[in-house]
Amino acid sequence: MAKGQRVEPQRMCAACREMKDKRDLLRIVRSPEGEISLDPSGKRAGRGAYLCRKQACLKRLQKSRSLEKAFKMKLPEEIWDLLTAEIAAAALREENNE
Repeated sequence: MAKGQRVEPQRMCAACREMKDKRDLLRIVRSPEGEISLDPSGKRAGRGAYLCRKQACLKRLQKSRSLEKAFKMKLPEEIWDLLTAEIAAAALREENNE
């Protein structure tokens, strides 16, 4: 690595377990108060989990319930809806860029 270059932080997708650049993943966070939300900035305080912007990873995550295990609570339906919408939007953006 050349002097002065920044290293992009790597995080693991909770579904496929692949390491990817942090900015390429969605972050879901459980705040200290127990509220679960999406964290577009990646800086909110609390327990975080990361997810690829792929439909297959979302389905795997829902089936395995690994987010609920990590957060030790059931995820509200609104969070699943937000994740589905975000992944669909990412797929559209990717489709338009090709």
